[in-house]
Amino acid sequence: MRKLLLLALVVLPFLGMSQGFQVNLHGEKQIGMGHTGTGLLQDGASVLFNPGAVAMLPENYIQGGINPLFFESSFLAAGSSQQENTSNQVATPFNIYGVWGPKHSNLKFGMGIYTPFGGLTNWGNTWSGKYVLESLNLKAIYFQPTISYKLCDAISVGAGFVYDYGSVDLTQAIPLANSNGQDGQAELKGSGHGTGYNVGVFIKASSKLTFGIDYRSQVTTTISNAPATFTVPASLATSFPSPNTFTSSIPLPATSSLGIGYSPSKDWTVAFDFNWVMWSVYKTLEFDYGTTTPALQNTVSARNYQDAYDFRAGAQYQADAKTFIRFGGGYATTAVKDGYVTPEAPDANRVYGTVGIGIKAMKNLDIDAAFEFEHLMSRTQTNLQSNLSGTFQTNVYIPGVSLAYHW
Repeated sequence: MRKLLLLALVVLPFLGMSQGFQVNLHGEKQIGMGHTGTGLLQDGASVLFNPGAVAMLPENYIQGGINPLFFESSFLAAGSSQQENTSNQVATPFNIYGVWGPKHSNLKFGMGIYTPFGGLTNWGNTWSGKYVLESLNLKAIYFQPTISYKLCDAISVGAGFVYDYGSVDLTQAIPLANSNGQDGQAELKGSGHGTGYNVGVFIKASSKLTFGIDYRSQVTTTISNAPATFTVPASLATSFPSPNTFTSSIPLPATSSLGIGYSPSKDWTVAFDFNWVMWSVYKTLEFDYGTTTPALQNTVSARNYQDAYDFRAGAQYQADAKTFIRFGGGYATTAVKDGYVTPEAPDANRVYGTVGIGIKAMKNLDIDAAFEFEHLMSRTQTNLQSNLSGTFQTNVYIPGVSLAYHW
């Protein structure tokens, strides 16, 4: 019995970030245009979207933005008529960019601090899947110093080094009740780091047509000797040593992007992006505990994720000298195969739409805002390892605002 309870605990892929944990909130101009930006020349967010474009920027930038993310997911267990919902919590992905270089120089430097992966969800401690997950707070913050060089008027290249700081706080019920009938609890909480890079090429084919190619490498985040706390009845305390520690390494996937920008007139810009997210590197999830027992063993469990794809399109209309209207949308496939869907990221193929507005508040100050709605297709699944069976439905609502000073 204890080994069955242990299996329910350690197979949880709490860091197995699917498309649902790839935040993609990296700049308000880009969000407003359906997340396009690889083949565009817009602002300091090029540090992330395409470092090769940074050298082509006509001005220097300091900018920052935030996008409160409202994640609403429901679950209908197989054979039940009672729908269960996540509680209302707000994640706060953010981005900060700086771009600097002498006005007539072919060389520019950049710095980006952004959150490409993350998640915040809370199902509570009474729902039917509490032995799989109660709550999760996950963040991955990337720091990216960047250099970009314009080879000629038509082509520029760039590269950035990526340092990742990741943190996780997860709670889960354990079906070992105490004398008061309360379930046991497990909490895994810690932080780690990893490194990678971001490289890009930007091509200005004409005054109206631009292209971009970008590659963001895999970043393997390693959490070492982080606290693992188990609260169980006193009679079982020796089987679940607490405090304890755990160590795990998770590959955050590489992403390849192709982008096109086209300006058919002075007032209109349209863009198209294609992203290939290489989730197939995530084959297994491994946990090593600092102290093991016959009931608490190190574990290796299969994940077998697949690559995911994202198709994006957007447009911008300049209404007047100070006002820009933006809209866009896209379709993204899931990385999670049938049989591996879990409540921390009940992922599925999704569609999304975005709108945005930009205002030139002053000569050197831009205010940009955007709103995004994502709808994940309903997905009925039985997890092969936890046996949690039912139908997930998820919608995501994301407003955002940013300020950009340029000179």
